[in-house]
Formats: sequence, C-alpha cells, structure tokens
Amino acid sequence: MPFKSGFIAIIGRPNVGKSTLLNALLGEKISIVSKKPQTTRNIVRGVKNLEGAQIVFVDTPGLHRPKGLLNEFMVKEALRALSDVDGVVYLVDATREMDEVESFVMEHLEGLRCPVVLVVNKVDLVEKGRILPLMERYSKAFPFREIVPISALTGDGLEDLVVVLVELLPEGPKYFPDDIITDQPERFIVSEIIREKVFMLTREEIPYSVAVVVEEFKERAERNLVSIKAAINVERDSQKGIIIGRKGEMLKRIGTSARRDIESLLGVRVYLELFVRVKKGWTKDKRALKDFGYH
Repeated sequence: MPFKSGFIAIIGRPNVGKSTLLNALLGEKISIVSKKPQTTRNIVRGVKNLEGAQIVFVDTPGLHRPKGLLNEFMVKEALRALSDVDGVVYLVDATREMDEVESFVMEHLEGLRCPVVLVVNKVDLVEKGRILPLMERYSKAFPFREIVPISALTGDGLEDLVVVLVELLPEGPKYFPDDIITDQPERFIVSEIIREKVFMLTREEIPYSVAVVVEEFKERAERNLVSIKAAINVERDSQKGIIIGRKGEMLKRIGTSARRDIESLLGVRVYLELFVRVKKGWTKDKRALKDFGYH
C-alpha cells in the first residue's frame, strides 16, 4: 500500500476542546489546556505516526470576532492554518447550539479547497437524543465530508475519527521522523506549560494579561539536570502582586506545578526559576507583541 501523509488543521470556537483533542490523538501533552477560553495563542503542530500514514495536526487558537491586537493575532493565526492543509477538523461542542460564533467560523469554511470534517465533541455530556438533531442542523449549514461524534476527554470515537482523516490524506513522504511528536522547540513548550499553570491558578483577567518568556535554558548533562529561567510578563503592578502572592506563595505554586510537567516532558530533573516583570499595556503594543512571539 502507498504511504499517505499530510496536514490536518483543527479549528473551532474558543474553549471547544481543540488542544484536548490534539493531546488525546497523540497520546502526549504538547498543547496546553484550561477551562478558560482563548488559552491557545499560537499554532501548535503535532505528529501522529500510523502504519502506512503520518498525520501532522495543526492546533489553532479559537476563532472569534477579535477585540484588540492580541486577539487579532490569534484569529489571524487560526485562519493562516487553513491556507495550506489537506483537510480541516471543525470541532464543535455538543452542549452548545449553533449560534453567531459558529456562523462566524463557518463563514471561513466557504471557499476552502480541502474537505472539512465536522467533529462533535463532548458527547459524553449530553443525552444521545440531542446529538443527531444537532448534527443534522450543522449538515444543512455546510457540506461536510463526514460528521464524527467524539469525546476528546474519554477517547470515545477517536479511532473512527483517525480512520476518516487518513482517507483525506494524499500519497506522500514522512514529514517528520518517528520519534518527533511536535515541531515546536522545547523552550516554547516550557513557556506554554508555565502559562498554563497561570491560567489554572489565577482568576479573572490575570491569565489574559500574561506572556511567558524563557530567558535561559541550560542543559547540564553531567548532573542530569536542566536549568530554566523564565519571566512571567504582566501589564500592571497589581497583576504582578497577584502572580507573586502573599509571601511568594502563588509564584511558588505556579513553579512547582510547572516543574513537574516540564520534568515529565524532558525526562530529566529541572531547576526552574521564575520571576515576574511588568510590561505596561503589552497586549496593545505591537512591538511588545512581536517581542513575546505574537507576530
């Protein structure tokens, strides 16, 4: 049988489970997740190797009508992922009805040359009687190649989804070696893990005002240790105080939780040093956005 390979973009509204789906498909955590919307900011690629095929998944920020420069960057990142792929997974939430946000997403499906697969996520959270009518409403709104109900959290339906996606791939070479699961550098993934912990442990607007930059990444092979120094950038002095916490307790919690995940990722001991820096109004500053990797 000829070898098949290609790129599949995962798109959808914020907080629909795109990163959870990517991690579940790969069996590894390479994309950060949280219960808050708009957690993903950059395109993240993940590689799934199968017998006779290789799928390169492209996880994207949530599509929404943007407000502000950072949100504009995120939406442009998501739409950029659609420009050169072999197929699209449009992920929707089974617990939500079709609404204005979904209409906004489907506007950008019009004119695509590649096939689009509708994937209905979180079916474990709704009664089965609600799923078929929802799928029917979506099928009338757009000519999807296939419609696949799944639960990214429990894994239900993922094998069926992979079979459908392999059918979309053209014949081609392996783009990545078998031992590569993402093209993202370790520094990027480390910074994302730290940002994920800020999302999980802080409240209100704080996570959306945070950008993490890894300023030092030193491998000390003789000690089986990686030494990492990272800056958590915020917009205001009050946010700095919240991130640090009383007697440094919040920053310690963020660091401890992040270090565990980073050690699991790298397979070595990690010394993680975090500090907080104020970059006033960075989410509205084009130069600052570029400096933090949002360009």
